[in-house]
Amino acid sequence: MAAPRAFQRLVASELCKNSRGLQGLSGVVAPESNQKKKRTLLQFLSDYFYDMEALREYLLRRQILKVQRKNRSFLALKEHYGPYVTGAYFVLKLGGAVKFQGQEWMRPSKHGWISPSIGNLHSVPVEAVDVSGCVINYEGLDHILLLKELRSLSLQRCPHVDDWCLARLYPLAGSLQELSLAGCPRVSERGLACLHHLQNLRRLDISDLPAVSHPSLTHILLEEMLPHCEVVGAGWAQDLQPGDTPSPVQSSLQSTAHSS
Repeated sequence: MAAPRAFQRLVASELCKNSRGLQGLSGVVAPESNQKKKRTLLQFLSDYFYDMEALREYLLRRQILKVQRKNRSFLALKEHYGPYVTGAYFVLKLGGAVKFQGQEWMRPSKHGWISPSIGNLHSVPVEAVDVSGCVINYEGLDHILLLKELRSLSLQRCPHVDDWCLARLYPLAGSLQELSLAGCPRVSERGLACLHHLQNLRRLDISDLPAVSHPSLTHILLEEMLPHCEVVGAGWAQDLQPGDTPSPVQSSLQSTAHSS
């Protein structure tokens, strides 16, 4: 029995040595394991960012479709109630406000409810529209252009109003007297140059237009282009940094603007 016990002790001691040897070899095996972990992590990050990019594209497409739906045409409404009610209904659905001639300003409720009394105003022209901050775009302007007697239009902070939109406003040249483009991020000098058709404008607000690189020079251009219009919001000092002084060209343009 001594031999078997000795054999067992020998096997046990060898097993202990082997186990210690395996533990010692774990440091050698670790780099391959780390590489697998790195590959797994890279694959995870790749899948994650791919999924995030796909999600971002999906949300962008969904937002575009949402804007398109809000700017859809109301052909049936136009056939039954005419252009005034159709244009006003579109503005109210966007969350804006309208003013019919001889009436108070009309706005939707906080839940988006629109008074059915609007249907009784089918023969009353709309004289003012305020779509400040709304998602009106190039296609949605079709509803505004139906309002041939429109005198005041506010497009303040409309994220989708761009130069192409301004180029479409010429059908309102006979009536439009006030126009506000304040805070529209996509409006540049090119779009403002298209306003030369609106010779009946009496007030134009072009304040806070980040796409306009030279506000003061644009201001002067608009004053020359629309001599009977008060252009506000683009002060001369906007082109100057703190401590700067006007250049000779700017000083000359400033004196010309004041003398005119």
